[in-house]
Amino acid sequence: MATVDLSEVRKIYAGNVEAVKGVSIAIPDGKLCVLVGPSGCGKSTLLRMIAGLESITAGTVKIDGQVVNTIGPAERDIAMVFQNYALYPHMKVYDNMAYGLRNRGMAKDEIDSRVRETAKILELGALLERRPRELSGGQRQRVAMGRAIVRNPKVFLFDEPLSNLDAKLRGQMRVEIKNLQRSLGVTSVYVTHDQLEAMTLADILVVMNAGIVEQVGNPLDIYEKPASTFVAAFIGAPPMNLLPLANGTLADGTAVPNAPASAVTVGFRPEDAVVGAGQGLSLAATVEAVEPVGAESFLYCSGGGQKIVARVAGRATAEPGDQLTVSAAKLHFFDAAGRRVE
Repeated sequence: MATVDLSEVRKIYAGNVEAVKGVSIAIPDGKLCVLVGPSGCGKSTLLRMIAGLESITAGTVKIDGQVVNTIGPAERDIAMVFQNYALYPHMKVYDNMAYGLRNRGMAKDEIDSRVRETAKILELGALLERRPRELSGGQRQRVAMGRAIVRNPKVFLFDEPLSNLDAKLRGQMRVEIKNLQRSLGVTSVYVTHDQLEAMTLADILVVMNAGIVEQVGNPLDIYEKPASTFVAAFIGAPPMNLLPLANGTLADGTAVPNAPASAVTVGFRPEDAVVGAGQGLSLAATVEAVEPVGAESFLYCSGGGQKIVARVAGRATAEPGDQLTVSAAKLHFFDAAGRRVE
């Protein structure tokens, strides 16, 4: 187990393309840190620099207090789980899990003990004699995780490990990964573009955008108090409603109560919207579409000169074309730079 500390880490490719722009993150021992953001934001590049698979242009990466910038991947005592599993197709599950230990010259009895104990943890005991082609996607992902676990590394690195699985299996594997990481207590860094995956897995959530860190913190704290319009729009499904402000007034002339003078954007979450008159902001809106999803429904409307979404409990009675009022008391304000204004 170990801490992972990044200080002003940068990655510049040929042509002066800066993929990572001075990222600093401190990951305590035993915690699961999730790097989340859209494609091209630098999260996978950052993970590969931690792993030693990418050179570091500037800054430092420390694992357990040791600077590892010039140390090769094999000497960093990390284990990586990839998106495509990276299993040897001609080897049985047992041999896939044992391969790295054999290369390190570990005694046969110790290898057997580690493989079988890990297989028991991951419920792979009955599959040890099968080859990858005989396994489901979820089973192959377990084998890939098992191969990492048997090494007993200081740090686990996960590079979008669930993106090849269907939605139901992704949900199951999220729970399994979280429980496994907690039980093993191994410091972990996990990359995903899926904000739901990020919210449910992370002890520490890092939201990245265009090579920079937009916000770091507890997932629910970030959800409740996004530091920027980017975070507000990226975290949450549907995302936060964001409406432009000018002198405390929306485009349709609606006044926004208690708007700070520096605010040029006001936001509210769909679940904080109320259909009908209420406290705070009240908008005249027209329903454009209704999306029932079982226990709740989403109303897609036009209001305040923008498209907005309201989430209501149960089956919605509203229909496209209906005129209604949408109110929200819990408001978020952002300045011209897109940063949060309290």
